[in-house]
Amino acid sequence: MKRVALGMFVLTMTALVQAEASFPTVEVVPRPALQIAFEIDGVEVVRYIAGDSAPKPFLYPLIGPAGKRLTTMSHPIDPNGHRHHRSVWVGHRDVNGNNFWEEKDGSRIVMTRLEAYGHEAASAWFRAAHEWRDAQGAVVLREQRTWTVTRLEAGAYYLDLNIAFSPGDEGDVTFAQTPFGFLGVRVTPPMSVKLGGGRILNSEGALDEAGVHWKKARWVDYAGPVAPRVVNGVTLFDHPKNPGSPTTWHVRDEGWMGASFTYSEARVLKEGEAMTLRYRIYVHGPDEEQDSLESHWKRFAGE
Repeated sequence: MKRVALGMFVLTMTALVQAEASFPTVEVVPRPALQIAFEIDGVEVVRYIAGDSAPKPFLYPLIGPAGKRLTTMSHPIDPNGHRHHRSVWVGHRDVNGNNFWEEKDGSRIVMTRLEAYGHEAASAWFRAAHEWRDAQGAVVLREQRTWTVTRLEAGAYYLDLNIAFSPGDEGDVTFAQTPFGFLGVRVTPPMSVKLGGGRILNSEGALDEAGVHWKKARWVDYAGPVAPRVVNGVTLFDHPKNPGSPTTWHVRDEGWMGASFTYSEARVLKEGEAMTLRYRIYVHGPDEEQDSLESHWKRFAGE
């Protein structure tokens, strides 16, 4: 049997074939300065940025099947007033009176450690500990956050978010009634309805801000051009086991969408309790309509 020398190693061709078959096609790549990249076939598609320069971690860029950015930072019309719109992010406007959304009062969400990362046959993941700290540095809320990327066909992929909350050092945690929190996404201007050629669609078949804003739905899709005659899209799925599901959605024609966990009422997390939320972001190409997107949501709901 032919043998191949690799430095100190001598491998049979059978071993090389087995190694190739098991080699990960989706990888987590930790970077300097608390940044973590996801790569598919060696090409970066998502980067998690959790360094000290921002009051909360966020994902940027989010690359679609066409190889183009699907998200942007801030707001093209009001970049200073919406500097907290950081591509894809997690936050909440009022947690025990602290604003972890708009970056105004000194509150911060801090990634304290990368706990673990790894890969499966067609996916990769990392898990990290986070603390939600008030302006004085006290820990209001503790969170274990897991991001997972799963490759699909034609360059599409799932980006799954699992967030497990537990109270911090102050005891009970109150998430006050507000439409701002927990998950937000801002698409690029060309993808938006108002500033580009985009389209918004929800699970009930409603279209654009007029039909989708402040409505309950299982999912919301934002699709639009990323290059001449090239359309990609981003779908947010709310898991049916999330409290209050299906959630109410905050969606705007100028390029923003978010899942509003506390739109209708405040929620309290008691000392000693825990709460887990799951969301899926589906990054896809141009051929996704209501029936297809609903089938992807059913897949998520059954997991």
